[in-house]
Amino acid sequence: MAYNLEDNHSSSMAQGRIKRLQSAAQLQVQVLKAEEQAICALCDRSIPPALKDAHHLIPKSRGGGVTVFMHRACHKQVHALFTETELARHYPTPQALREHPEVKRFIDWVQDKPSDFNPPTRRSRKKGQL
Repeated sequence: MAYNLEDNHSSSMAQGRIKRLQSAAQLQVQVLKAEEQAICALCDRSIPPALKDAHHLIPKSRGGGVTVFMHRACHKQVHALFTETELARHYPTPQALREHPEVKRFIDWVQDKPSDFNPPTRRSRKKGQL
């Protein structure tokens, strides 16, 4: 029985290629997972992909186009507190939003909740009144 060195060499080459492809696939999965872990522009906690909302800093109806990611709960809270006009005129940055007393109170409350926490949101009685 003859032993063929070429078959052994091509077999090890195939195994090496498979390992390289598996390593590349694992790296790609890690990169995708890192991209999925966005940080909320309002509360600075990580956002699970299922609860990631894009918030227009200046509403599209007011000519805005820049967006930031927020937890769904944080995003709903912002829109429960402010009208689109208020957002455009007074709160065009995440920092400006964080400085509002009601938003500060919300952030303090939500800070110790798990990142996948999604509470019900009530509209503020003061919405639209500056």
